[in-house]
Amino acid sequence: MTDRPGGLRPIESAAVAAVDPERIAEDLAALVAIPSVTGDEEAAQQALARLAERAGLEVGLLPADPATIAADPDFPGMEVERTILPIVVGRLPGSRPGRRVMLAGHVDVVPPGDPGRWCSPPFEPVIRDGSLHGRGACDMKGGLVAALEALRAVSAAVAAAGTEPAGEALLLSVPSEEDGGAGMLAAIRAGHTADVAVIAEPTRLEIVTAQAGAITFRLTVPGRAAHAATRREGVSALDKLFVLHKALRADEAVRNDPATLPPQMQPLGLPYPTIIGKVAGGDWASTLPDRIVAEGRYGVRLGQTADGAEAELRAAIARACATDEWLRDHPATVEAAGGRFDSAFLPPDHPLPTGLATAAADVLGRRPRLVGVPYGSDMRLLLDQGRTPTVMFGPGDVRVAHATDEHVSLDEVAACARVLAVWLLRELGV
Repeated sequence: MTDRPGGLRPIESAAVAAVDPERIAEDLAALVAIPSVTGDEEAAQQALARLAERAGLEVGLLPADPATIAADPDFPGMEVERTILPIVVGRLPGSRPGRRVMLAGHVDVVPPGDPGRWCSPPFEPVIRDGSLHGRGACDMKGGLVAALEALRAVSAAVAAAGTEPAGEALLLSVPSEEDGGAGMLAAIRAGHTADVAVIAEPTRLEIVTAQAGAITFRLTVPGRAAHAATRREGVSALDKLFVLHKALRADEAVRNDPATLPPQMQPLGLPYPTIIGKVAGGDWASTLPDRIVAEGRYGVRLGQTADGAEAELRAAIARACATDEWLRDHPATVEAAGGRFDSAFLPPDHPLPTGLATAAADVLGRRPRLVGVPYGSDMRLLLDQGRTPTVMFGPGDVRVAHATDEHVSLDEVAACARVLAVWLLRELGV
């Protein structure tokens, strides 16, 4: 039985109607105002726990130990020193056995950069033209608030209908996603997995079934110091970095050859980018630098592990060194450091993405595309370590994530909450 052409049942329409845009704006502003830069997430997690309690969820706070997770054989790396991994779990229990359905996200954000470049202070959220601006609004506190509102709407609709779901729905909020995913691995090791999960990362309300991964690396390039007046007597490490950078560009072109890309990644153009984002070296303006240290990011191809990508990176650097007269005898060294993001893939015909797409079509009037993305996320940990079929679906555009004047459309956050509420009702057998 439906009550409109879109295919919604009365209880689903009630959940859609229960989503409150004003409450979404208030909750999102409260979270964005807390500067939860990676490594300092505890205050934001406590605030989210309070919001979840007010939404009627059973809430638990798990202070996971970073040292324990660092000793795990599947530790995904970490770039920030910390003494705690604060995890929040909100639970909407059912009255009888059934499926466990999870909505997940991360509360940590990247540093805002120069605050003077922002139109408004990054941790003083403002609403302009229907979007809330502030660091973390898009990546991904908007998605967390959408997930919270979806669970609140489900609870309200179920109570109004006088029924109860089977199984249970979870809201999982983790730290440390931006620097590797140690928070999600800690949650998984604590038993917080599910039959299916949606991570509300910014996807423009498309459904992500495939994600590339990434590793960070440190490249140490040797040279031979000499006075600037006799530079031909020395070897500039910076010049040799140029040799290696050219080789990495050639390697990038081969790894992103359209003829070899999987269908999900072809529309992206450059799904496995390589960059050098940080360079340091030299100690005197009139001396050739005898050592350059460059740090960068190397893409992990779909179907590839971080270890496999590291092997490809090392091979590319070794080939380049072998072709250069200086580097042949004084090769650069490569270290993999920081976060390690494997790639991840869920078949697009799996019931999770097809069911979520149907719910979105019934709520939004359009069926979202199933897409791949060129970046890593906690999706691969839930899939590989948690054995939980997982997709990403959330409000916001990744092009403004990590950017100056980061923002998210409040209408999109509300739309996401409505879709997730309907999907949850169906997954919980209500």
